[in-house]
Amino acid sequence: MNLTLKQLRYVEALARHGHFGRAADACAISQPALSMQIKVLEEALGTALFERGARHVRLTRIGEDFLPRIRAILRDIDELEDLARAGADGLAGRLRIGVIPTIAPYLLPAIVGALTRLHGGLDIHVRETLTAKLLAELAEGRLDTAIVALPVSEPALVETPIFTERFVLVRPAADAALPVPDREGLREMRLLLLEEGHCFRDQALSFCNMRPTPARELLDGSSLSTLVQMVAAGIGVTLIPEMAVPVETRSAAVAVANFRDPQPSRTIGMIWRRASPLSRQLHQLAALVRRAAADHLEKNISVSP
Repeated sequence: MNLTLKQLRYVEALARHGHFGRAADACAISQPALSMQIKVLEEALGTALFERGARHVRLTRIGEDFLPRIRAILRDIDELEDLARAGADGLAGRLRIGVIPTIAPYLLPAIVGALTRLHGGLDIHVRETLTAKLLAELAEGRLDTAIVALPVSEPALVETPIFTERFVLVRPAADAALPVPDREGLREMRLLLLEEGHCFRDQALSFCNMRPTPARELLDGSSLSTLVQMVAAGIGVTLIPEMAVPVETRSAAVAVANFRDPQPSRTIGMIWRRASPLSRQLHQLAALVRRAAADHLEKNISVSP
């Protein structure tokens, strides 16, 4: 039996995405090529790993038994590659970074720009998704590190703080002269929130000391951009992280203001597997990200009190 690592990676990708097209895109090959390689593997094994329907692809019972073993093999291979990279003096080779959506659009250009200038040989792969998915992909070895809001409180992960940023109030431009509400005042307003699953949603609710109600569920948005545009339309008010202000408010009829002390804030940091052979390089990366973030925030952030 002649199994290849590429075939195993294709099986893992198809199991993860449940769709031949998306799995092929993730593997950077054509859909027919991915389908053919999986079929060759199934023939070599003498059993089907997937049920193929008109609208779905599901693992068979044998496939479900195989998948954890396939992921373990791929994780071990990735760790061997990490060990080789760990012998380098600095950052080199492939670097897989995860970032949450309330950070990625605002900070990634500065981070990737700094990495490219200082470490031209890096092959940078970026994954933007919610914290829960990033934690799962870190645990499975599909990411080297992630930039998230701390704490994540996972014993198997290292947490390194990078910076702390404030949350600011965004309200319709016509309300700019009104006093800035405190958290009790916010509870009486129509507060627009991100959808369930975003840690920023939970942080905003925590600051206001409130729980979502069915009425508020209709005021959820899929992105900070959507929330700001809803505010500009007069639907309500929202909170956004300070780093998002230059991007999200530049073309919206809104007013931005800081809260009075104690101001809501969040700590942004990097996380990675405690057992990662790349720990030394990732500490170097955290220092670089910290400098890039500080420069970006100093140059771009200015919010009226």
